[in-house]
Amino acid sequence: MANELKNLFSPIRINKLDLKNRAVMPAMGTGFGKKDGMAGEKLLAYLERRAMGGAGLIITEVCAIDPAGKGFPAELCCHDDSFIFSLKQISRAIKKHGAASAIQLHHAGRETFAAVTGSIPEAPSAIPSAILNQPCQEMSIERIKEIVDAYAKAAARCREAGFDAIEIHAAHGYLPGQFLSPFSNHRTDIYGGANENRPRFVLEILKAVRAKVGPDFCVLIRVSADEAIRGGYDLGYMKWLAPWLVSAGADAIHASVGVYSTPGNLIIASFDTEPGFNLHRAAAIKEEVSVPVIGVGRINDPRLADQAIARGGADLIAFGRQHLTDPDFLAKAERGAFEDIRFCLACNQGCIERLSYELKPVTCTINPECGREYKSTCAKVGTPRKVLVVGAGPAGLSAAYAAAECGHQVSIFEREKEPGGQLLSASRPPNKKPYMDWVEWITRKLKELGVEINLEKEVTPQLIISMKPDLVVLSTGAMPIVPEIPGINSENVCDARELLLGKVPPQSPAVVLGAGYVGMETADFLIANGVSVTVLEMKTEAPVPKFTAHGYWLNHRLKKSGSSLLLGALVKRVEADAVVFEQAGEERRVEAAQVVTALGAVPEKSLEPVLQKLGVIYYVLGDAEQPRRLLDAVHEAYEIFNPPK
Repeated sequence: MANELKNLFSPIRINKLDLKNRAVMPAMGTGFGKKDGMAGEKLLAYLERRAMGGAGLIITEVCAIDPAGKGFPAELCCHDDSFIFSLKQISRAIKKHGAASAIQLHHAGRETFAAVTGSIPEAPSAIPSAILNQPCQEMSIERIKEIVDAYAKAAARCREAGFDAIEIHAAHGYLPGQFLSPFSNHRTDIYGGANENRPRFVLEILKAVRAKVGPDFCVLIRVSADEAIRGGYDLGYMKWLAPWLVSAGADAIHASVGVYSTPGNLIIASFDTEPGFNLHRAAAIKEEVSVPVIGVGRINDPRLADQAIARGGADLIAFGRQHLTDPDFLAKAERGAFEDIRFCLACNQGCIERLSYELKPVTCTINPECGREYKSTCAKVGTPRKVLVVGAGPAGLSAAYAAAECGHQVSIFEREKEPGGQLLSASRPPNKKPYMDWVEWITRKLKELGVEINLEKEVTPQLIISMKPDLVVLSTGAMPIVPEIPGINSENVCDARELLLGKVPPQSPAVVLGAGYVGMETADFLIANGVSVTVLEMKTEAPVPKFTAHGYWLNHRLKKSGSSLLLGALVKRVEADAVVFEQAGEERRVEAAQVVTALGAVPEKSLEPVLQKLGVIYYVLGDAEQPRRLLDAVHEAYEIFNPPK
């Protein structure tokens, strides 16, 4: 054991349940379940792979205790006995490798759709979700009693199915949390109104569950320690409530934060939020109760977790997205191999944003094996091929890694002084250093695999002919678009990449042309350097939405700094000290000591005709195919050598 992690890797008992360590994988929605509410091969393989990593406790994703409580079509279910066989499969998959298993009991309340539940969503009060804005109906007292009973019966089924514990999901604005909060509960009967009445539903659930499963079965409850939203409850309220939860039957409290309409989406915080930002709330609740408290909130480093336990801030630590990125991170940490850990970026591209906005099953941006565990991974090839990778950006590095793992002979050629491609500049805005941490990680892994990385080397037709590769990966990235705007080539104009890479110093005031992610992050970089910024965007709607976590913080910091975003602004010309643009039919002028272009990019694949002429098998990947996200580059590269089956 790494000596510095003696706290994290020490055992702990919750009620009668003994855990081998204090690392928890919390419930995370995957979209891997089947539409009939059963577990399929994909979910079981995913969970077993995580259990192999060494966590003491693994909590499965949400499981509906009633058909009206389903939050999405493929949600797991436990609302009648027909689901017990499926539940047994889940608990066995987790426990096979020594982890304790828990399942999260769930009712979405108003945070769902009639198309999912088959009826109008139910809630404490007929107040639509602030996010989904769906009509909902107020629950009668009779219906409340039915749901309390449904929780108890579901808990008993899960115990019968072999789970070691159940977790009642009373966080994040789901039904139990909706009853707790004045933000969503406007009732005037015994289940609403006063602070003492709003917890009645949750306390009744805990008591009913405890009566059904007995005194020795482990019952957890997950709460939002602070809803962090105007009109919601705060940490003081949860500190008052916590002892009541314990008296009603909770053996441990899992202290999360926020609801889905909390600004900045703190439930699944982006890299704009400090690692461990929520641990102080767990510590505050721990002061009020004698049962274990689980801390959670953008924690990806076991060393941070160990420190939190050592100072008494939490008894256990939940690592969520880190389990997606590197299912073996705990085993690596236990043997002190921190440099081998692939750390979560908190980018949210592959997990929550993919699940919520693209309605696709989760994966991980930098771990393309996540979600593919049920398929066979790349086996060593019998006859290695000679693979030439042109470009050491994300797509090239990922392709080289996948090819080398399969046993191919791989060489990378990169014309710049260091690997990273677009991430060299994309990692420079505030909070985005983790992107280059990943580049350093994958570069180390490539060297361990014997991949030859040639820097400051241009690939020419002669080089290709001399190498005689069996396969070429063309991952040469993209070049910035230079629009035909009068004055665009003036001395006071630079591209965003030049600025971010330090080739051009920041100057104030600055005007950024383009409000996509590159433009907004460049503005963020300038603001952090004390520059006053105006962002001009031709579209009438902001390209970076505020409903994503990162988008919220970019817009928030821009506004807080006194800088501005002007939409519907058509740039007419660039002058020596200003930019002239048209907005709403009126010509306007904004002062600019520096003009930064962030107007998109076009693929750079000038070598493609050469490869076609030579008759070499090749793939065009990443931005060289089409400028897109990091997730697309990494996953496309992986699939060349691990094709879908």
